[in-house]
Amino acid sequence: MANIVAITGRPNVGKSTLFNRLIEERKAIMDNISGVTRDRHYGQAEWCGKSFTVIDTGGYVHGSDDVFEEAIREQVELAIQEASVVLFLVDAQEGLTGLDEEFANVLRKSKKPVYVVANKVDTPNKVDYIGEFYALGLGEVFGISSQNGLGTGDLLDKIIIHFEEEKEDIDKPSIPRFTIVGRPNVGKSSLLNMLIGEHRSIVTDIAGTTRDAVDAHYTAFGHNFIITDTAGIRKKSKIKDNIEFYSILRSIKALEDSDVCIVVIDASQGLESQDVNIINLAIRYGKGVVLMVNKWDLIEKDSKTAKQYEDAIRSKLAPNDFMPIIFTSVINKQRVFQTIEKAVKVYENKYKKIPTSELNEVMLKVIEAYPPPAIKGKYIRIKYITQFPAKTPTFAFFCNLPQYIKEPYQRYLENKMRENFDFEGVPIRLFFRKK
Repeated sequence: MANIVAITGRPNVGKSTLFNRLIEERKAIMDNISGVTRDRHYGQAEWCGKSFTVIDTGGYVHGSDDVFEEAIREQVELAIQEASVVLFLVDAQEGLTGLDEEFANVLRKSKKPVYVVANKVDTPNKVDYIGEFYALGLGEVFGISSQNGLGTGDLLDKIIIHFEEEKEDIDKPSIPRFTIVGRPNVGKSSLLNMLIGEHRSIVTDIAGTTRDAVDAHYTAFGHNFIITDTAGIRKKSKIKDNIEFYSILRSIKALEDSDVCIVVIDASQGLESQDVNIINLAIRYGKGVVLMVNKWDLIEKDSKTAKQYEDAIRSKLAPNDFMPIIFTSVINKQRVFQTIEKAVKVYENKYKKIPTSELNEVMLKVIEAYPPPAIKGKYIRIKYITQFPAKTPTFAFFCNLPQYIKEPYQRYLENKMRENFDFEGVPIRLFFRKK
């Protein structure tokens, strides 16, 4: 897996504080009592245009018989295996301890890039505290303060050297990648098996049966693409073990690598908050989205049921309600291939290029009919529109006062773009630049 940073070390050295600093949220619980962090937390961070996943681990205690500390050791070792870079956090104020030396032996066996990070260097004059940590023999030591951010920029500059390059290939991939995502036990593996005509993924009624992302090549009815089945993504509070945690991490990575996400929901349960989270994650990564409502055969319905169900879904998703919604039953093979047809259409929309002349001819008339509202007596004039080369449809509107264009008007322009150029299922991005 690419671009994962694991924060490790003995208890109570500030790992959760550094985690919160890197992801720019107060997500992990912090306390001066050792052992507060028992489970893994993960979050998204970004530095110099490179995105990466950060894992916060519990404090590693070597050789302890405590049941919690034994479980924490297993989790830390798994985190090290998955990581691209390992941060070994130590306490500059307490100095080098026996626990630090024992954990250094564990890290030497990992063969992963390791950076020793001396925390609690709260002022520049405390940099002298870090010298003794070079005795660990793990290379350069970074003095930082997780609390106030001192030194974290230099550390991040070093970390991102090890990341895989994110190639911004704006051309269509030769083979599209569709990823099936959703909560556990909604029918993702059944969909893959039905499409490829074999039992590629194990299917049971037990949530969490699929633990790794499974790729399959699909060629039929004129379509040729790679489709990926993933483990169910559920709320972090409901993740029960290490294997499930890393299965979900791989599911998120598969989502990042895809062109179109087929988000499967259970018709009998409806659109739940975690479904919305998964859809929003796909949108944030700029992926095309098709919403597949599976197990439609279990619903008692009349001629109005589908319309009412769809309206309820779109109401919950607003304003991100631009994806097609297909009602299916994988078991009965009902409208499954229609879902694939829609995914192919969304893929085409994702890489669609609108000629500049056509774009300006249509949108300037739209803007003329309903211009941006004047602010502080100043009139905003949008003079020119062009499409940027990008993986997600991205447009620049050049005008005299871009700072005065507010979100409601941006939403209006996005809706008109969709209405005139058919970007169903694809997030589009609008930027306003000074002409």
